[in-house]
Order: sequence, then structure tokens, then C-alpha cells
Amino acid sequence: MSPRPERKPPSADARADALEERLMKEVHKPAVRRGTGVLFGGLTPSGAPIEIEPLAAMPRAPTLVDFFRLRFMPHTVTHLLQSASDAQRKGEPEDTVLACLLHDIAINLLKVDHGYWAAQMLEPYVPENVSWAIRHHQALRFFADPAAGYEYPERYVKIFGEGYQPEPYIKAAYEQARKHKWYMQARSITVHDLYAFDPDMKVSLDPFVDIIGRRFKQPKEGLGFDGSPVAHMWRSLVSPDNPL
Repeated sequence: MSPRPERKPPSADARADALEERLMKEVHKPAVRRGTGVLFGGLTPSGAPIEIEPLAAMPRAPTLVDFFRLRFMPHTVTHLLQSASDAQRKGEPEDTVLACLLHDIAINLLKVDHGYWAAQMLEPYVPENVSWAIRHHQALRFFADPAAGYEYPERYVKIFGEGYQPEPYIKAAYEQARKHKWYMQARSITVHDLYAFDPDMKVSLDPFVDIIGRRFKQPKEGLGFDGSPVAHMWRSLVSPDNPL
């Protein structure tokens, strides 16, 4: 048997071409948009990847409870239930418990300015103080209030970096909220948010179904199909796989 011919190492030109091709691929690698809603993939706010799985069919007239059980991502639901459970356990009023239960629902659509988006999605269906509190928790969470039991979260240092300064519109919203009659309701969301990341805590939607029934105006046509100015947001969660 003839000896196998010795392979020649690639030439300098070939090595240079290979390096250039590799670098070009890295430059043009598609970015992962961290602001994309968790129902659509991407990353969680802390940077963990999301596994996309087939979705169950929704009822013809979906209720808020249906969205919790069939659309909102499990880790989001767990966080919301822990937040609301903490508020309920500590004797907060029903509207505050409801605000804690709903404050992060928009994260399923997109994470950027999620407090504002959630408030807008909910305005036709909840008391005004609930949507106001959810909107303003977006700004308040960046500012400590030790007297109310809220310190700046350590995980925000990991997400945003040491010494992070919020955008001017966030600071302006915080200063406006600080003087508002519903400040403590919005602040309560941030307080109960702090204690809602226990992986071992067992939670259920069941204790909150009656509160939803009393304080959430469920449209008879179903969320997404009632012709409200925000129906399209709910429809986007009903059918996130639609191409257009």
C-alpha cells in the first residue's frame, strides 16, 4: 500500500481568506433583541434564553384567566403570582393585589417600557388607580424608598451595570409620581416585586380568580375581540405565530 501523501498546510493566503470569512460571519451575525417579548423568544430581562414551544388553542372569547393559563410565559406567571401572593399575605387592598398580579403582563409582548405598555393594555378593564400604579412602577423601581421598604435591586446592577442612570423621562415620571395621591400604590408594586423571585415557592392563580372577577371588566367578546383601542395587543398574544 502506498503511503498516504502528506497534506500541505494551507498557504498564508488561504489562512487569510479563512480568517476574513470567519470575521465577516461574526460581524453579520444576527443580533438578539433583548427587548423582544418573552412569548416571541429572545431572552428574559436577566439574559436567560427562552425556549419556544407550540401554543395551546385559545377559547373564542378569551378571558384574563385564559391568558394566564395559556399564553403568559410560565416564569412570568410565577413571578406575578409570587408578587400578588406577597401583597395579599401582607394585607394590601384588593386593587394593590390586582396591580401586583398584572404589573408585568406586557413583558410577554415586549420588555422595553413594559410598565407603560401594561397600563395601556389594562386601562379599559381595571380601575384607574390600578393602571396608574402599573404605569408608574416602571419609573419607581429605579429609585429606592427605604421608608417604604424598597431598596434598589441588586439584580438591576447585573442587568444595567454599576452606576446606571435612568433616562430623563424616567426620572421625570418618578418625580411626578412622588407627589401623586396614588404614589404608595405604585410603590407597593415595587416592594412586592422584590420578594417575588423564589424558585421554591408554590403559587396558584386560584386565590386571585375572585379578585379578577370583581375588579377586572372582562369583555363578553373576549380580550382582543371587543373593539377596544388596545384589542390588537391582546390579539398579538392570542396569535403570536401569525406572519403579518
